[in-house]
Amino acid sequence: MDGILALAAGNLLSPIILFFALGLLASFARSDLSIPEAIAKGMSIYLLVSIGFKGGVSVSDHGIDSTLLLSLLAGLILSFTIPLIAFALLRTMTRLDVTDAAAVAAHYGSISIVTFVAATSVIGSAGLSSEGYMVAVAAVMEAPAILSALWLIARYGKTGPEMEEGLMREILLNGSIVLLVGSFLIGWITGAEGMDKIAPFIVAPFQGVLCLFLLDMGLVAGRGLREARSVLTPGVFLFGVIMPPIGASLGLVAGLLLGLSTGGVVLFMTLCASASYIAVPAAMRVALPEANPSVYLTLSLGVTFPFNLTLGIPLYLAVASLVTGA
Repeated sequence: MDGILALAAGNLLSPIILFFALGLLASFARSDLSIPEAIAKGMSIYLLVSIGFKGGVSVSDHGIDSTLLLSLLAGLILSFTIPLIAFALLRTMTRLDVTDAAAVAAHYGSISIVTFVAATSVIGSAGLSSEGYMVAVAAVMEAPAILSALWLIARYGKTGPEMEEGLMREILLNGSIVLLVGSFLIGWITGAEGMDKIAPFIVAPFQGVLCLFLLDMGLVAGRGLREARSVLTPGVFLFGVIMPPIGASLGLVAGLLLGLSTGGVVLFMTLCASASYIAVPAAMRVALPEANPSVYLTLSLGVTFPFNLTLGIPLYLAVASLVTGA
């Protein structure tokens, strides 16, 4: 317990968390502080390129093996399964109808790439490394959760949703996924030689850009919480806090069975614990337009994202270190 508290305290005092807290407090205080949308978009692109390229270079050095393939399969299965657990909890703990519960559940089966990036920063600061192909696992965990939500609606809703013509395109060609996978493939193809050429751009500015990006995320999360307090009933809020550890527990088991490194286990736990607020909301607007965006966006971005960033990631790191003996 002392180790977990020490890790949590250390993480709370790290620059990335403090910048996120600054944005959150500025939003609550109704400050006019803001990050121009174009700059925020540019920082998002940079982070996706950086993490994807570095993951590809790592796979290029390591090579493809059965663990990589099994990790991708595990990610697919968990992304489809976690929404089923989330849906059951939501229907038990809250008064959300089937449509809203399924929409929220889809967010928790998918992943938050920013939470994943923050976790890579934390394990790096702890002196741990991870399997580069976890970037690919993150990419494959985006879409199955959306399909799971559609199945839930078809199974428990009064009328099943129609598979819109543009839905699969929305899912598979989402900009963040295209950029992440594309950067991963470029890093894989060019390897260490490619990294040497662009390391000053990919590596050195990463932490600073992440701090500014999380400042913006704090502002966005604060505005969401301030404007949607009416939807945060006690049951809904409690779900947003307990679902991440449940998902992380599944990621822990999967990571251990796959034989991942301690850093890899932490990242798998983080992926399973996070909730999407980019790809899935875009897909839900197409697939389930009747679902209430204020519910699923407030939960994923206003509750679960801050929880994972401040307390969840240190907890996952401490548990993984304890279990693996690192």
